[in-house]
Amino acid sequence: MRVLMIEPMKEPYVVDIGNDLKSMQDVVGGLIEVINLEDDIVMVDNEEGKLIGLEGNRRVGRDIIAGTFFLCGSNDEGEFVSLTEEQIDKYTKRFKESEYYTAEQVENSIRIELYSYDSIKEMYEDLEV
Repeated sequence: MRVLMIEPMKEPYVVDIGNDLKSMQDVVGGLIEVINLEDDIVMVDNEEGKLIGLEGNRRVGRDIIAGTFFLCGSNDEGEFVSLTEEQIDKYTKRFKESEYYTAEQVENSIRIELYSYDSIKEMYEDLEV
């Protein structure tokens, strides 16, 4: 699977990885966390990155991502797929500049967000990015 790899303090680069759990865990160095972004793009990072002290990498929304992460595509069935050239170009530009975060900044970005919904439908609508 063709992905865009984003490591701390490095420019993004394209690499082929296995489309299986072990390969993804090897890339991020532990348990994976999957975050749906726009344009059928999925970000995969280390779920415990902040807790185990991985280096701050990039800011995504209001969050600082710790450790190496990668971007891949997602199809209509929710399966991970290779990125297209257009997606690679877009996200290479988005994450081109490396960002530096102190250990304190990464630690301070740990948070729990609680939401209240009136219905299951409302919750699922809110989860769509």
